[in-house]
Amino acid sequence: MSEQENSSQSIEVKILERSYMVGCPEENQDDLIKSAKYLDKKMREIRESGKVIGTERIAIMAALNIAYEMMHQDSNDTSSNDQIQRINQKLSSAIKALRQQDEKDEKTDAA
Repeated sequence: MSEQENSSQSIEVKILERSYMVGCPEENQDDLIKSAKYLDKKMREIRESGKVIGTERIAIMAALNIAYEMMHQDSNDTSSNDQIQRINQKLSSAIKALRQQDEKDEKTDAA
């Protein structure tokens, strides 16, 4: 195990009234919390517009908007591109978790 894996802890973030446990190195937890709050804000804006329905679709639209914002900040900056890739990976994980939660909710509603 690497030192980074040893210092990783699970923290809870809330996005659209749902809680998610996310593994994160201790030194990056503040950034993760800020990112989750920013994502929550963007998803709420999209949901409140009434144009997009469904948590997964809202998450995808928010991810696209955030990626677009980041790409246009400084598209030639390698560190920005690396950051975009890391965020895209985290967003993919969040979307997967949302899908699983939606499937779980649908099964519960059907029962």
